[in-house]
Amino acid sequence: MSQTDFSTLNLNTALLDNLKTLEYLEMTPIQAQSLPPILDAKDVIAQGKTGSGKTAAFALGMLQNLDVKNLSVQSLVLCPTRELADQVATEVRRLGRGIPNIKVITLCGGMPSAAQVASLEYGAHIVVGTPGRIEDHLSKAKLNLAHLNTFVLDEADRMLDMGFQTSLEAIINELPAKRQTLLFSATFSSQIQSIAKRIMNDPVSVEAVSAHDNSTIQQHLYKIDNEIDRLTAVRLLLMKHRPESAVIFCKTKKETSDISDELRRYGFDSLSLNGDLEQRDRDQVLVRFANKSISILVATDVAARGLDIEALDLVINYQMAHDTEVHVHRVGRTGRAGSKGFACTLYAENEHHKLAQLEEYLGQRISPEKLPGFEVLEQEIYRAAMVTLRIDAGKKQKIRPGDILGALTAEGGIAGNQVGKIQVANSWSYVAVNRGVAKAALKKLSEGKLKGRSYRARQI
Repeated sequence: MSQTDFSTLNLNTALLDNLKTLEYLEMTPIQAQSLPPILDAKDVIAQGKTGSGKTAAFALGMLQNLDVKNLSVQSLVLCPTRELADQVATEVRRLGRGIPNIKVITLCGGMPSAAQVASLEYGAHIVVGTPGRIEDHLSKAKLNLAHLNTFVLDEADRMLDMGFQTSLEAIINELPAKRQTLLFSATFSSQIQSIAKRIMNDPVSVEAVSAHDNSTIQQHLYKIDNEIDRLTAVRLLLMKHRPESAVIFCKTKKETSDISDELRRYGFDSLSLNGDLEQRDRDQVLVRFANKSISILVATDVAARGLDIEALDLVINYQMAHDTEVHVHRVGRTGRAGSKGFACTLYAENEHHKLAQLEEYLGQRISPEKLPGFEVLEQEIYRAAMVTLRIDAGKKQKIRPGDILGALTAEGGIAGNQVGKIQVANSWSYVAVNRGVAKAALKKLSEGKLKGRSYRARQI
């Protein structure tokens, strides 16, 4: 038996049996290092990026420590964004489904507060939320943490980047002194060290930054003579590699919008992701990128943290990252799960010192290459394979993914293999369909019925 088998852990039978059904057999490096001390009730500070398996690490610790008969908040997980909180809550429910009657609720901004208060009144075992909304419920005495035994800070560095320090301080002041604290972060800045020192008790440190071997990521470097050349270089790289999904990292919010606008002007399916977006717009961008309705996401580092996008074909660094850890975090988003990744970095002469720092950090030389020739721009612009349709009905109307699939593929409809990812929220649903059948699919949804009723549908 391997030492990385989940069966070697001191987990209850229900959790182990469920891990087998989920085909979670071998622990990732961060799980293998952090789970033993977590299960021993020790404080843990772990450094690991998105995709490293950290959610399962702290979720299994919380579930093992849970007293289902006590319907009070026993675990609190803080996340920087609503979409990450939703991902975490979903994973906790999946991992805990072998234990009956577990109640997990999310408390995030951008959602009605009254409904959250009603959920709290019915009781909850585990709360996953964003700092601002958690602080709000605590200040109004709607959330009681008197029985809390586990406190988790997920993506702690990003919460600080987003300005949540004041809210974090207010929440920490409301926590019981006797508790287990688990802190997960992609980077380990002086701010993180300061917080850890103040709120944790002799923590065990774990570092598992790379979820894969560096050899699985091909890093390519291109020197740019002036700022105008950067966008041309991006177009050349996109047309050369024609990625199904690519992220372009920029330094500023304005750059993300400007670059995305320019790429769309040339015909690319591109959207920007930055901190100025309203939550509804941000959700829509992420849905469209995840379901392959847009092929290019232009984002700042802060906005892109917490994304969990599988099989990312290409990362382009529009400039050198401000430090080497950020660079590694960026390029680590491609080449996951053993697949080959491809990362391109643009740099100017005044960024040469950053290149030297990166080479020293990686312990390897990265030689500049020639950009693809301009003949690639003569090819037809490639388009995203899918488009997204929105239906104004969701869980409140008892809509399920199978209902949408059935409506699309009913007599005279489209083929099942032309339907992509389906996401059902409380009051709306998104479904991705092949670009070539978008009009037929939209007509089918608009003229047909779901659960015996007609609902508005439109392409976004």
